[in-house]
Amino acid sequence: MTKLYPLVRLALLVCLALGAASMAHAQATRTWVSGVGDDVNPCSRTAPCKTFAGAISKTAASGEIDCLDPAGFGAVTITKNMTIDGAGTLGSILNSLTNGVNVNDSATGTPNTIVVTLRNLSINAPANGTNGINFTSGKTVNVENCQIQGNTAAASNGAGIRVSLTVSGSNLNVKNTTIFKNRVGISATTSTGFVTVNVNDCHIENNTSDGIFLDARASGTIRNSNLAFNGGAGLSLNNNAANSANLIGTETAHNNIGVFVGTATTVRMGHSSILQNTTNFSNGGSIVSFCNNETDSLTIPGSVTNNCIK
Repeated sequence: MTKLYPLVRLALLVCLALGAASMAHAQATRTWVSGVGDDVNPCSRTAPCKTFAGAISKTAASGEIDCLDPAGFGAVTITKNMTIDGAGTLGSILNSLTNGVNVNDSATGTPNTIVVTLRNLSINAPANGTNGINFTSGKTVNVENCQIQGNTAAASNGAGIRVSLTVSGSNLNVKNTTIFKNRVGISATTSTGFVTVNVNDCHIENNTSDGIFLDARASGTIRNSNLAFNGGAGLSLNNNAANSANLIGTETAHNNIGVFVGTATTVRMGHSSILQNTTNFSNGGSIVSFCNNETDSLTIPGSVTNNCIK
């Protein structure tokens, strides 16, 4: 009987070791990054990680990564429900020649379901960034109180925020955010169904092409925002894109084209100003005006409902 005691002790030691290893690899609901952190750390407040990529593997689904001090915390790919918040610290991502944030849950067991919130961040490409935020698979991306600039890659990229999906029903919500000096401010499309873009209290300015480009099956509401000094259109709906947009309380000024309405698309406008663009309206689709807008154009071209703009 006494011969069993060493075996029992060994079993207890193995269990304790496995338990300690499990605790060491446990994910926290809140983790921290610091410019003087280290990604070998557990990402706690007292032992922070150095990068968002290092912290995300140690953060539980639906958890949050926070910044302790000002620093550049690197590009990151997000594949689960997650919040990243740089409040009070000038938390930033430098993304030259790459995407700043990838949102892509396509390889998970439940694709197109994650909700990601990016808050109080500067996403800056000092040299030719690909996209500030690249949303290719997920349910919702929320962008709040951010600055996004310097994404000038050509072709289908070069957007402050790029939405390119293969499912229906996803959405992008952008609030209190400045998007400038990219190729395109925001671009959105999906290959099936629809995708919705909501822009509130934003400045989308000085992009070399469009401020907001809604391509196939992408519809949007732009409210209380400023679309200015863009080399293309302030707001552009692509030809035959089967979509629509609402422009509410928004100023579209000093762009090459104020509002581009592609064939088979519709723009509804209320309490908005479209003025001092090289061309205020290019309308191959349909414009619905709610009689409380203003422009310095004598008339609106094309198909217009309630053409009583001031």
